Amino acid sequence: MSDLAQAELMHEGWRPTINPWWIAFTVMLATFMEVLDTSIANVALPHIAGSLSAGIDESTWVLTSYLVSNAIVLPLTGWFSRIFGRKRFYMSCVVIFIVSSLLCGFAPSLPLLVFFRVLQGAGGGGLQPVSQAILVESFPREKQGMAMAIYGMGVVVAPIIGPTLGGWLTDNYSWRWIFFINIPVGLLSIFLTTALIFDPPHVSGKNNGQRIKIDYIGLGLLSVGLGFLQVVLDKGQRDDWLESHFIVWCSVICAIGLIGTIFWELHHKDPVIELHLFRDRNYATATFFMFALGIVLYGTTVLLPVMLQTLSGYTAQLSGLVLSPGAIITLITLPLVGRLMMRRDPRWLVVVGLAILSVGMFQLSKLNLYTSFWTFVFVWMISRGGMAFMFVPINVMAFSFVPKERMNSATGLINLARNLGGSVGISLVTTLQARLTQRHQTTLVSHMTPLDPRYRAALHGLTAMLHIRGSSMAMAAQQAQGILYGELQRQSAMLAFIDVYWILGMVCLAMIPLMFLMKRSRPASTTPLSH
Repeated sequence: MSDLAQAELMHEGWRPTINPWWIAFTVMLATFMEVLDTSIANVALPHIAGSLSAGIDESTWVLTSYLVSNAIVLPLTGWFSRIFGRKRFYMSCVVIFIVSSLLCGFAPSLPLLVFFRVLQGAGGGGLQPVSQAILVESFPREKQGMAMAIYGMGVVVAPIIGPTLGGWLTDNYSWRWIFFINIPVGLLSIFLTTALIFDPPHVSGKNNGQRIKIDYIGLGLLSVGLGFLQVVLDKGQRDDWLESHFIVWCSVICAIGLIGTIFWELHHKDPVIELHLFRDRNYATATFFMFALGIVLYGTTVLLPVMLQTLSGYTAQLSGLVLSPGAIITLITLPLVGRLMMRRDPRWLVVVGLAILSVGMFQLSKLNLYTSFWTFVFVWMISRGGMAFMFVPINVMAFSFVPKERMNSATGLINLARNLGGSVGISLVTTLQARLTQRHQTTLVSHMTPLDPRYRAALHGLTAMLHIRGSSMAMAAQQAQGILYGELQRQSAMLAFIDVYWILGMVCLAMIPLMFLMKRSRPASTTPLSH
């Protein structure tokens, strides 16, 4: 047997001496904390803007700066782990995240807050993929479904409860507490990581006296490409996409950076990201599915609260309560899917998840302006019930044929795909909703003419009612027209939300045949000797 095969056998056979469930709890803490911070600040933006004497548009950089630095670090985690050792790199990320969270909470101005959020995103970027890599290697293959279920509790549930928790903290204490709550969780994570987590031989960070080679060009191209991509996705709809010279130039720079990264990394001897991983059909397909999952997860999580607050008059906290039972359903379903992974073909579990998710989207597309609170809750719970059936099997199948020495790079890229999917999803649904609202408004306004008998009857009836309440006839007629136009805007917006949910439902159904491009997962007893 070759030295390479012997080394890979050793890596495959390595298991931690600590109970792996303690390890799962430890890494889930940091993952939950990091993912929570991608959404917890959303509802606090008006408070942050008011407190720091800034505009709402300026305050959105609090979100964008975090996402930009997070996206840049995500695909680099395998590279950093090889250089510094996985445990050392992981703990460094937690420390950076804690310190920057503290600085965010004390930030006296918006520019400093944005700078500290960049540091926080850089620290948080390494937590998700390293946590996932630790979980995959800590559990035997037959139990990796349950391991991914534990990981999913942090990744899937945190974005859902983030707005609710952020709204409660902001309303009852201060927006600064959305950052301070990270500190005790981070300190507990550092304590448990120190005591329970150890590096396997292939990620010890020992270079045997060899000089570390840094791919400065690849690192620079990747940073530029991902950084400007996040700016385009965040600012595109607000600046009317390619009608803005700023967005056009950002798009050009983004394309140059990302295309340059692909060509450079494919031919570089020591790349910062291992694009050759996509030669594995399972991994490439799973990464695409994770990107799509990010679109649906983050897109719908943003869409429903906006609809409830702008059209149904819900408060931020009440709209968060609509989402919370869905998080509970996901928590309950994740361990169930983890157990089913031991007995069923994971591809069929994903098909079930896509079917449930599409049913939830189609049910959301049947709602209206007068739907009750509990109907919203029930329909949202249906849609969240499908998430676990997708998240756990996709993650397990993605790494079935990935060698362990490439696990850190593989987890970094797949987490990047999900986060980019989230950014694309948020941008996509907001753009679709805005454009479809304009289209429906153009259609409906054509009926608001004196020649339309229903409009004429509604206008006369409303004018008479306002006149009875004390307005002059001229003022009553003007007020009636304003009220009817406001109702037209609400109906147009609601029809646009319905259309977006219907489109997302159709996308979920269209993805089902793609699942069978993946191979069945490798049996637990099989050891990969080559890739």
